[in-house]
Amino acid sequence: MLVYKMTKNRVEAGSEKRHETLPNIRRLNRQELGELMAALGEPSYRASQLHRWLYSNQALDFETMSTFGRKLRQRLASEWSIIPATLAGSESEFLDEGSTTPLSTAKFLIRLEDSELVESVLIPSEERMTACISSQVGCPLRCAFCATGQMGFRRNLLASEMTDQVFLLDSEAIKRHGRGLSNIVYMGMGEPLLNLDNVFESIRMLSEADYNFSISEKKITISTVGLPAEMERVARSGLKTKLAISLHSADQEVRERMMPVAIDVTLDRLANAISSYNAMTGQPVTLVYMLLEGINDSPDDARKLARFARRGLCKINLIDYNSIVTLKFKQCCDSSKNMFIQRLLDAGLLVTVRKSQGASINAACGQLATRPAR
Repeated sequence: MLVYKMTKNRVEAGSEKRHETLPNIRRLNRQELGELMAALGEPSYRASQLHRWLYSNQALDFETMSTFGRKLRQRLASEWSIIPATLAGSESEFLDEGSTTPLSTAKFLIRLEDSELVESVLIPSEERMTACISSQVGCPLRCAFCATGQMGFRRNLLASEMTDQVFLLDSEAIKRHGRGLSNIVYMGMGEPLLNLDNVFESIRMLSEADYNFSISEKKITISTVGLPAEMERVARSGLKTKLAISLHSADQEVRERMMPVAIDVTLDRLANAISSYNAMTGQPVTLVYMLLEGINDSPDDARKLARFARRGLCKINLIDYNSIVTLKFKQCCDSSKNMFIQRLLDAGLLVTVRKSQGASINAACGQLATRPAR
């Protein structure tokens, strides 16, 4: 089990006790903040001011909210607390013993208000600084190759808990690398499309043009196993985010064995959903395909993937399997991978190969999981 280096800036027990009788105002969404201000007899613009204080200024004390009169500040402080998610620990990849590469991947343990834990990953490169964030505590889908799925499902994250992950990793990126985040992927723990309302709200919060932290929607990717109704909601949302689908096999029986959701969402249903998404957005989807030795890496598997990808507007992203102690899968060998890539290229498809990042600290795709200490 990974042992995190514990951080010094975690919430102390005394601080938690001070707030335990007051509800956390960061649990309210934008509409609910408006309802709160209306209930207090305040004009509607106060809700926008409060939202800005919480998520642009990241205020931790109502007394600092200088656009509010003293009476309102005192009223809010008497009825509400402000408790963001906090860093509980971190672990970084090592280049060699005793030194880290400047671009080493780092994984962070994030403690939520109710003491639940999720993991987030900071992935630096020369061109990008990417935060991989979680949308659920655990996951209900139980994909056979994924450590998160073995945890079971605890609960959905709030929009503020997703933005908190981004704020924390942006701060860490600046501290470690001298530059903030350039990209965000909802590709950590959980299935984002099963928590769409909160995912949508968090994206809109993170892309507010005049907030201190603001990122283009086009720099955000949502990853999913492929849920047709929810994919349609994403397409109709008007967001300019990218969509990635964890496919992992274009053989119906094989995909069902690896991903129980495929029993209901057949490849035919998924292909139709992709075509519909393409038509509504004018954008391609990325098919993420994890190569597993002896399971989905044969020439016939490559042929089936090429045939599936041509049913819609798709790009293909090949990734390696990242070892998980409790799961009995293996990476495919280099010769099989090269054959697979060449067959897809020969079929005229756009193919990228994602270099595994963070595998040594269980931070790579499929490896994220939190378990109570024994």
